[in-house]
This record gives sequence, C-alpha cells and structure tokens, in this order.
Amino acid sequence: MYIKSLQLINYRNYETLNINFCKNVNVFMGDNAQGKTNILESIYYCGFAKSHRTTRDKELISWDKEKSFISLSIGKERLDKKIDITILKDGKKAIKINSIKISKIGELVGTFNVVMFSPEDLRIVKESPGFRRKFLDMELCQLNKKYYYNLVQYNKVLAERNTMLKTKNLDLSMLDIYDSQLVNFAEYIIKARLEYIKNLNNHGSKVHEDITSSKEKIEFKYISTVKDLENIKESMILLLEQNRKKDLDKKITSIGPHRDDFNILINSIDAKSFGSQGQQRTAVLTIKFASLRIIKELTGEYPVLLLDDVLSELDFSRKRYILSSIQNIQTVITCTGIEDLTDYLDENSKVFRVRDGFIK
Repeated sequence: MYIKSLQLINYRNYETLNINFCKNVNVFMGDNAQGKTNILESIYYCGFAKSHRTTRDKELISWDKEKSFISLSIGKERLDKKIDITILKDGKKAIKINSIKISKIGELVGTFNVVMFSPEDLRIVKESPGFRRKFLDMELCQLNKKYYYNLVQYNKVLAERNTMLKTKNLDLSMLDIYDSQLVNFAEYIIKARLEYIKNLNNHGSKVHEDITSSKEKIEFKYISTVKDLENIKESMILLLEQNRKKDLDKKITSIGPHRDDFNILINSIDAKSFGSQGQQRTAVLTIKFASLRIIKELTGEYPVLLLDDVLSELDFSRKRYILSSIQNIQTVITCTGIEDLTDYLDENSKVFRVRDGFIK
C-alpha cells in the first residue's frame, strides 16, 4: 500500500496543495511551524476520519474559510482507492471512496492503513490507561470492521447505562437489560484485544531485541477489570451485579473494557514507573514497528509509515534501526534537516522543502 498523491484545499495553512509521492522515502523538511505536520495529519485523517492532534475538526479548516478538502489517491495490490473528505465548520464531514459517498465512518476505516510515530506517542508508555486503550482501539479498528462495530455499540450502551445510573427512582430491572447488552459487546472487544496483545508480543519481542542488541526483553500484559478471561460474559455479568451499589453511588460503570489497560514490561520491570526515558522511547518504537508487522501479516500489505519529527529525539542506534527497517515500506518523514537521512536516500526518494504553507 502506498500514497500516489495528496490534494489539499483550505486545510490549516494550505490554501491549495497538490503533491505526488514516491513509493519509497518522502521527506518534508523545514523549520518548525511551517506546516510539515499538517501534511502528515491530513494523511492520517484519511485513515480514521479524525486527527491525531485535535478532536475539533473545525480546527483543520483554514481560518477564514467555510470548509476544507482532502483527497488521497492510494495504490494497493488488488484495487487502487481514492478517498475524498470534505470537512465543514459545523463539525459535519462528507466522505467518498472511489467517488461513492459513504454514510458511516466504519465504511472508511481499514480502507487505508497507516502507522504514525510522533513524539506524543511517548504518552502510550508514560501516561494514563486511556492512551493505551486508544492505541489498541485504533489499531484494531483499521484491521477489523467487526471490532469497530462492537466498540461503537459498546460505547453507546455504556453511555446509556451511565445516564441510567444518574436517574432518580431508577427501575433496577433496566440495568439488567443494559448489562446483558454490554457484556455481549465487551466479550468481543476483550477477546480481540487479547489476540492483538499476543501478536504484539510475538512481533515486538524480535523488534526489541534487534533495537537493543538483545540486551533487553519486552513483554506486554493485558490488565482487565474482568477477572476470568476464559469466561468473559459470565464473569463480567457477575462483577456488574457485585459492583451495582458502587456504580449507583458513583453514577458510573466500573467494570468493562473501557477500564482496561496493558502493562509494558522491560526485563520484567514496569516501563511506565521504572523505565528510563531511553527505555520508554524504545518501547514506543517497538510498539510501532511491531504494529507494522502485524498489519502486514493480517492484510498482506505494509501500511504507510508516518514519522513526525521523531528522528531528532532518538539516539544513533534507534535512528539507525528505523532507517534500516523501512525498505519496502512507503515512509513519510518530517524533519528540520536531512543530515541523518542522506545515507538512506536514493534516486527514488523525494525531498520536499516546506516554508510557510508552500512546498517545493
């Protein structure tokens, strides 16, 4: 899978933009705050219909304009795709795939597979469980439309249950109905996450050994509020009943995959609490490159790799690992200079200079 071309109209600081990409390494070079990350953001948006930087789509529209437009042309082994997205200031968006309008985001997810590595990804290791759950959900959604459906339905039922918990003179039998619906979707979500963690361990262990010259071992462990993962539905129903008084007091659902997490262990030590900055960066690098391999294994094609200003943050060994591992993977890199890249660029690579919303 690779990007053929990108067109932007009134997207952030780009009034109009048309770029043709090469299948190998594409570098966007320039000073900070010139619009390099906006390019990667627009590409990422075509994979998920959401930005990795903001939850407010209107921020993607140029300051004095009413709408913005993204068009991404993609080459695939079986059938090429073209994704067109119009973003309106009222929060609505219109999406077409090969000129056919789609009505649900679920029809888009999985059409274009992408893995992004940015400095903010360190939060996957360092910060709250929400960042790790989001990582799992985003990866699984682009690999499995059924996962996306179950996740959307789970969150819908969860929101309704939480609203019900806040209701005065609550009919408790209604909670039984919500609990029954909730566990059906939760079972699928947890099983899919467990399988992904298994794949993350299988691929991540080799990646991490390569990066650290076999000095470190990495392991990922799924941590669930549902204790019996062999009997998820039965266990979760029982726990929801046992925690009902607590949920009613706090007016929020305390059991389910929306509260789950996964641990990242380096040499059996928790990387979040005890890992050094270097170890935490290596863990994120491992996660991202393991994700590349998982997508290739399950879809038959590598996704597009986006590297947003990460090379300057890494030491020599980690930088060398990235640049020596991107053969056969279309990679889009942003940076302030190409000194670190010269040994990895050839006549098939492209270098774009970005300055104040203009590219050449």
